[in-house]
Amino acid sequence: MLIENEFRVTAPVDEVWDYMQDLPGLAPCLPGAELTDDLGDGTYQGKVITRLGPVKLGFTGTARMVEADEAARRIAIHAVGSEDKGKGTADMTVTATLVPASGGATTVKVTQDLQVSGAAAQYGRGMISDVSSVLMKSFAECISYNIDAGRGGGTATMTRTAKPASGLGIGLSAAVMALKRVIRRFFGPSTRP
Repeated sequence: MLIENEFRVTAPVDEVWDYMQDLPGLAPCLPGAELTDDLGDGTYQGKVITRLGPVKLGFTGTARMVEADEAARRIAIHAVGSEDKGKGTADMTVTATLVPASGGATTVKVTQDLQVSGAAAQYGRGMISDVSSVLMKSFAECISYNIDAGRGGGTATMTRTAKPASGLGIGLSAAVMALKRVIRRFFGPSTRP
């Protein structure tokens, strides 16, 4: 499934580009993600843990930057993993394109090409897309915070890292997004001729 998101970072495109080149520094900004080992050649082992309602999903796998096109300001990261408990798998390529925005900010357009099996696949495209949007918002806030802290002479110990993904917070936010979508479908302007 293809999921598209867009978020804004309150920093110039050059600073965001430099920050996003550092996969070990970038990973903690994704709620529930942690890199556990540097396997060399730009490949990292890691895990992602998230809760969605009563279900806790944990994946262990690898991540590697497969593209860093400075001229196009495009980065692609490929991650693949399997469930710690269960037979599910996840295979994802995340492509982020950075575009200068007004006020010296940066718009980051993200495309996630995601294939999941097992328990995660049971949630369906709508719920996975909504959860992805919630996670991207937290990701953007973390990047902005860390870039700002770096400008002020902050060190890694002062830099905020994202909290592990909380099932209640993500679930509520995703449910609100789904409800808004349903309301727009039923009460929005008609598209019939």
